[in-house]
Amino acid sequence: MSRRQEGLTDEKVRKVAVGATVAGVLLVLFLIVILIVQFVQIGVANAQSRRLDEEIAKYEQMIEEGEGDLDFYQSGLGLYYLALGRGWQTPSNK
Repeated sequence: MSRRQEGLTDEKVRKVAVGATVAGVLLVLFLIVILIVQFVQIGVANAQSRRLDEEIAKYEQMIEEGEGDLDFYQSGLGLYYLALGRGWQTPSNK
């Protein structure tokens, strides 16, 4: 009975210290893994954002170039060339 009343012995203190150390190391490793996963997700999001920005710029350029084509094909001369390209023949070519 005297052993129970002694409280914390050196062996118990060492076991508690080892347990606390292991728990601390596991916590740090877990936090490092979470940090790495977050960095990877940020990198993927940035790459996707850059890709989308490039596509937006490409489509904006296509729209600007298409506006000139639209103006041309809405004019009489543009409609004439479009009709010729589709196989229409002028009365003088028949």
